Amino acid sequence: DVCKKIRKDEDNTITPVIVVSSNGEREHRMKILNESIEYFIRKPVDAGYLYYTVKNLMRLLTINRRMSPLTGLPGNVQINSELKKHLLKNDEFSILYLDLDNFKAYNDVYGFLKGDQIIKLTAKIITKNIHALENTDAFVGHIGGDDFVAITDGDIDYDKTCQDIIAEFDVEVLKLFNDTDIARRYIEVQNRKGIMEQFPLTSISIGVVVADAKRFANTLEIGEVGAQVKHLSKTTMGSSYAIDRRD
Repeated sequence: DVCKKIRKDEDNTITPVIVVSSNGEREHRMKILNESIEYFIRKPVDAGYLYYTVKNLMRLLTINRRMSPLTGLPGNVQINSELKKHLLKNDEFSILYLDLDNFKAYNDVYGFLKGDQIIKLTAKIITKNIHALENTDAFVGHIGGDDFVAITDGDIDYDKTCQDIIAEFDVEVLKLFNDTDIARRYIEVQNRKGIMEQFPLTSISIGVVVADAKRFANTLEIGEVGAQVKHLSKTTMGSSYAIDRRD
């Protein structure tokens, strides 16, 4: 009963729970574990075993809180950590900043649940293509909303990587539109004044920053250049990319 009350409390939905009991009967253990309890430890308790069980559960809880619940990708804490790691190595690496165009309009028409499907689709496509790169230490993170980042070693074919992501996205995203919108290549959204506005179908924009050795002093400088080059890619209609290379 106590376990059920804990799990019904929204503040404790992801809190790990360990039950220590002198009742070691299998039926009793299975009943407790069935209430989404993480561990059952039978008395007498070994202090060292209990200590490391709690410690490891806390470590997993910390990691999970830093992950996007929608995509399962690392969030801003890990993204900044990964950027700092590459800066300290003083070697060339690249950062891809990716986000969606006209995504708000899609949410307004199709709803947030369908919008979540596009976010998960985008995460899947980015992860698949980035981790397919050979001989590179690849990382993909979810900044939040429809914003993503990928970090790789410097020796990659930037054009091909961006083209592959765009090509797959433009095909797969159409499966989340109805036939009418696909045929006319736009969606209609009523603005606050009651006027219908037309928006192109959701597309993806990619800005690539090539970080040569010692080019950037900190992550803020990388972010500023990343914002500029991604904005440049958005000036082109539809899915597109832009690459910032220092001459």
